Amino acid sequence: MNIKSLLLGSAAALVAVSGARAADAVVVAEPEPVEYVRVCDVYGTGFYYMPGTETCLKVSGYVRYDIGVGEDGFLGQQSFDKLDLLEDGVVDINDTYYKRARAALRLDARTETELGTLRAYFQINFNYDADQGNLGTIDTDGDGVADTDLPFVETNEEVAINHAYIELGGFLVGKTDSFFTTFTDYAGTIINDDLIPYGPFDTHTIQYKFDAGNGFTAGIALEEGTGTDDVLVDIDADGDLDFVSADVYTLDSFMPHVAAGVGYTAGWGGVKVVAGYDSVWEQFAVKGRLDVKATEALSLFVMAGWKDSDDFDIDGDGVADITNLNFYGNWGGDWAIWGGGRFVVSPKTAVNVQISYDDFENFVAVGNVDYELVPGFTITPEVVYIDNFADDAGDDADSFGGFLRFQRNF
Repeated sequence: MNIKSLLLGSAAALVAVSGARAADAVVVAEPEPVEYVRVCDVYGTGFYYMPGTETCLKVSGYVRYDIGVGEDGFLGQQSFDKLDLLEDGVVDINDTYYKRARAALRLDARTETELGTLRAYFQINFNYDADQGNLGTIDTDGDGVADTDLPFVETNEEVAINHAYIELGGFLVGKTDSFFTTFTDYAGTIINDDLIPYGPFDTHTIQYKFDAGNGFTAGIALEEGTGTDDVLVDIDADGDLDFVSADVYTLDSFMPHVAAGVGYTAGWGGVKVVAGYDSVWEQFAVKGRLDVKATEALSLFVMAGWKDSDDFDIDGDGVADITNLNFYGNWGGDWAIWGGGRFVVSPKTAVNVQISYDDFENFVAVGNVDYELVPGFTITPEVVYIDNFADDAGDDADSFGGFLRFQRNF
């Protein structure tokens, strides 16, 4: 009986263990609940909630292809004829195309906090374009002095951070276009809107903007500045001053550039005024803009700028060697004016025009047509006329140019 009881007990134990293992093998863990992407329509089309957070994210951008042609290199490029130069030494300068392919990526992340909307935004541009270069100069008249530039076109790749900033409750800090330019909403709705410049672009900036909610806005910005201009220095130590291109607007002390503006917007349009102080050259500039919504289809604007600009007599001969240095007032002379409009012909087509004129008697007229071939894909042909832009010899010059843009937005 003892042996029989032992065998029966052992068998029961084996069955129990086997049953436990079998039960363990078929137990399946409960799946984690799936959180599908939710649309976030608080900030407009394209935003969605990042899973597991209350942050709304928008991924967007565009792919663009530009083609430019023009007289004397305007919008197009100038390049010497390589075959003529190598075969018989003749310097034949030809006009050729300007081209650029760009892929732009934008990320916009926003979250509501007790201090307002917290926003992080950046745009990165990936470019492949044709740049104007210069091989140097040669002596074309045989007097022993190099007198003719040898322009050429080269293609290159570049990656540029167009914008990268953080916003919270009206404050903005980061890299973007200058407040002096953005507060008046740039210029017209054409592509080449800055052939007569209306303000600087890239800069480090710290801003505060106030929106009263009734159309009144105001803001102030502290900026680092950047940008090149021609200055005179004795670069080769021969006692003679030479023109060199240098970054002359980036801060050289702890005093920042300052820009501030006020504006009012209503159903009929709006008016804005912005002023800037260049702390490097201790110069001021001011700009005002008026927008009018004439009809549902037609909108018009006019903008004017004024600046002070000291002259610098570097060599002491009584003649100004450098003038027009002003980070904010980068147009020619003391003043400039811009005007134009946009007429919406149909849901797919709009016509845009802009004219501008400055104190140096430079005149620019630009017109284009935006045509949306299919949703998200726009083709924009543009024509430009320039009068009285000084050429290398200091003579007045008239130029026509053409520009064609293909852009797929997403």
